[in-house]
Amino acid sequence: MTDLSLEFCGIKYPNPFVLAAAPTTDKEDMVARAFEAGWGGAVLKTTSVETEDVSLVYPMMVGMDYDNKRLAALENIDLISHHHIDVVEKRVRVLKKEFPDRVVAASIMGQAKEHWQELVGRLEEAGVDLIECSFSCPHGMPEKGMGSTIGQNPELVERTARWVKEAAKRVPIVIKLTPQIADITVAAEAVKKSGADGVCAINTVKGILGVDIYDFVPYPKVNDKSTIGGVSGRAIKPVALRCVAEIARSVDIPITASGGITTWRDAVEFLLLGARNLQVCTAAMQYGFDLVDDLKEGLANYMEEMNFSSVEQIVGKSLPKLVDHGSLSRENRVVSRVDEDRCIKCGRCFVACNDGGHQAITIGEDRIPQIDEEECVGCGFCTTICPVYCLEMQKVEEKNS
Repeated sequence: MTDLSLEFCGIKYPNPFVLAAAPTTDKEDMVARAFEAGWGGAVLKTTSVETEDVSLVYPMMVGMDYDNKRLAALENIDLISHHHIDVVEKRVRVLKKEFPDRVVAASIMGQAKEHWQELVGRLEEAGVDLIECSFSCPHGMPEKGMGSTIGQNPELVERTARWVKEAAKRVPIVIKLTPQIADITVAAEAVKKSGADGVCAINTVKGILGVDIYDFVPYPKVNDKSTIGGVSGRAIKPVALRCVAEIARSVDIPITASGGITTWRDAVEFLLLGARNLQVCTAAMQYGFDLVDDLKEGLANYMEEMNFSSVEQIVGKSLPKLVDHGSLSRENRVVSRVDEDRCIKCGRCFVACNDGGHQAITIGEDRIPQIDEEECVGCGFCTTICPVYCLEMQKVEEKNS
C-alpha cells in the first residue's frame, strides 16, 4: 500500500485529506462517520464562548449551475456554529477517545483577547490536536470586529494571532486567511511574526451568485432580502491555488489548503504548489464522505505512476517552475495543430479564432479546420474551446531569414 501520511505543523496525518470547518463538522456523529469513511482529520465548525450570540438565518445557501452541471459554486451566508465551546470541548474528548489516530482540530473565533485565550485553554484541556483561528469569514459579524475584518489588516492579524499563540501551551495554532486582501503574503508574514505555526488558505470568496430577475431579490432569499455571502466550490480553485503558491514562494510557513478541492487531481495540484494538508468542504457536502475513497485512491495511483514514495516528495515540486511574467521566454514559438481523426467538425474553433483570436483558422468543404501557421500566433484560445480536445499547441522552429 502507498503511504499517504504527511506531517503538518508537527502533527502526522494518516492521509492529507481533512474536512474543513463547515456544516460537515458541526455534529459529533457526522465527524465520526467521516473518520470511519477514511478522512485523515477534521476541523470542527468554528465555535465561540458561551456569551456570543450566533443568530442564523435561513435559507443560507444557494448554488450556481454552469453548462448544465450542478453546483459549480456554492454561496453561503452561514455564520459560526451555534454550538458554543461547552459543547465542542465535549465533542473533542469523545472523538479523540474513539479515533486516537485521527487529527481532531477545532476552529475558533472571538471578539476580545480574553475570548480567544479562553477558547484555546479549554480546547487544549479537552485534548484537541490543533487549533485553527478564523480571521477570514467574508460576511460573519464584521460589526463585532470578527472574521475578515481581522484578516484584511496585517496589524490585526499579527496582534490577534499573538494573543492566541501566547495562550497555547501544547497545540499548534493555524490562522485561516481571507483572499479579500491585496497581497495575501503580507497577512501570512504577519502570522509568521506572531509566532503562530501555520496558515490555512483560503476561506470563501466574497460574492453574489445571482439575482432573481423577476422579483429583483439576490440569492439566497431571506424574506425578500439578501446579503453578500461567501462563495466556495470548484469555481474558486484558481484563486485558492494562486494564494497557496504566493504564500509558499514568499513565507516559510506550513500551509493547509482549502478552496475548490473536488478531485484527486485538484489535491495533487495544491500539493505541487506548496500545500502540506488539504481541506475539503463543498465537495464533501455535495458528494458525501465516501468521496475520500476517490481522493485517496487517485492520489495513491498517481504516486505509483510517478514513482513517488511519499506525499512529502510532491509538496512544492511545481514552485521552481512558477516565475514572474518577465522571466518567461519570448522565444517560444507555438502554433495550433488539429488531430483530424478526433475532430467532430463542429466549427467552434473557427468561431473562437475568428471573433476572439487572430483569424488563423478556416473551414474547408470537409468541415475540418485548417490552421494558417503564418497567422497563428499561438495564443491557445482555440484549444480551450474544442469539446473533444482535438487541438493542441505544438512548438515550431523559427525559419531562417
